[in-house]
Amino acid sequence: MVDIKEIAEKILKLVKADQADVRVLRERSHVTRFANSQIHQNMYEENCTADLRVVIGKKIGTAKINLLGEENLNELVERATKIAKLQKDRADFVTLPSNVGKPKKVKTFVQKTANHSVEEKAMSVKKLLEIAENYRPLPKVYGAFTTTTNELCVMNTLGVSASGKNTVSNLGVCMIAEEGDAKGYGWAESAHMDVSKIDVENVGKIAAEKAVNSIHTKKMEPGEYEVILEPRAVSELLGYLSYSGMGALAVQEQRSFLCGNIGNKIMDEKISIWDDGNDEHGLPIPFDFEGVPKQRVDIIENGVARGYVYDSYTANREGKKNTGHALPPGMGAFEIGPLPTNLFMKEGNMHVEDMISNCSRGLLVTKLHYVNIIHPVKTIFTGMTRDGTFYIENGKILHPVKNLRFTQNVVEAFSSVNGISAEKSIIAGDFGAVVCPYLHLDKFHFTGVTEF
Repeated sequence: MVDIKEIAEKILKLVKADQADVRVLRERSHVTRFANSQIHQNMYEENCTADLRVVIGKKIGTAKINLLGEENLNELVERATKIAKLQKDRADFVTLPSNVGKPKKVKTFVQKTANHSVEEKAMSVKKLLEIAENYRPLPKVYGAFTTTTNELCVMNTLGVSASGKNTVSNLGVCMIAEEGDAKGYGWAESAHMDVSKIDVENVGKIAAEKAVNSIHTKKMEPGEYEVILEPRAVSELLGYLSYSGMGALAVQEQRSFLCGNIGNKIMDEKISIWDDGNDEHGLPIPFDFEGVPKQRVDIIENGVARGYVYDSYTANREGKKNTGHALPPGMGAFEIGPLPTNLFMKEGNMHVEDMISNCSRGLLVTKLHYVNIIHPVKTIFTGMTRDGTFYIENGKILHPVKNLRFTQNVVEAFSSVNGISAEKSIIAGDFGAVVCPYLHLDKFHFTGVTEF
């Protein structure tokens, strides 16, 4: 098996440039997909990639390969160097990281997850089908069970070196129940670094109950409603807030909702949001794609805007401390900038049943879908509800409703919070996760309705 540290060292030895850094990533993924209540695909994928960034003066070039023979490594270096020489100077570039210290030692890897077999995944699917058998009309079961092992090594010519491996398991299930021409949809999921913590039975029951309970939907008029957002829906909003405005580049380019708001109260005092790549309650990754140890960054504290995340480029532009939030260069380090990828929202002290009881006229929302950013500074997002949306009146769920389109200023929505649940979930994402509770918001604006 290829030693990723050796590969990284070989690449850097070949480089003839002022500075360079390299990332070697080995990914191994097992996925069992199922549809129409039967397994239709078992897939194993293994890939090892190396991406190189070279710096010549203030010119920067990047290249990437997934063939790691000697000729390929030479080609990688030649290509990245050639690209760098063709670039314009990036005048505000200072340097790649150096003297960054070592990442914290946190648990990121579980052998049982790495070894999880096709047979074990099949037994979980069997359990989901058995759970579905207890409901009428009988829902059909769809989804995927994935386990992934990632090994990453990051090195640069200034002495930075970081490596580690992590595991992720993720079960996502959609059940569809039919009665005549009517269909009901129900979604549930579970993610954890330890596959033994995936609660297959709970996922199955939630998805099945939502499916059979959402068959005969009623049309709701667009308008302003209270909403109880389940963790999946909350994670979607947090993810888009992160992408649109929680990184230093977005602030520096005046396209973030945090611009001019640090130290100001912009959300309800019940809301606290932070990023922490070292917290084992999520899916931790203790260093970024420049090899810099990740730091906890408080973004919103009791409703007050506190900060945002940096990589080396944005930190050097301001003379600030690098918080260890660099993305891979090929993902647009100079276009997107650093992002928080291990987000947490502080839980509350309410149970979901109590939140429903306190809702006078609103909607329970399982998921959001097709979310898009209309205005990043004003945090106006649009999207759809999906896979289980229910009308609540006077503290009781009355009936399922057809999916609605929302158009909402999210910071404004987070400024009037009726309750936050003690329950929270891990929602897996790219390079980390969002860990968040249920949210009961006083106002959420729906602008359209669908026919399903």
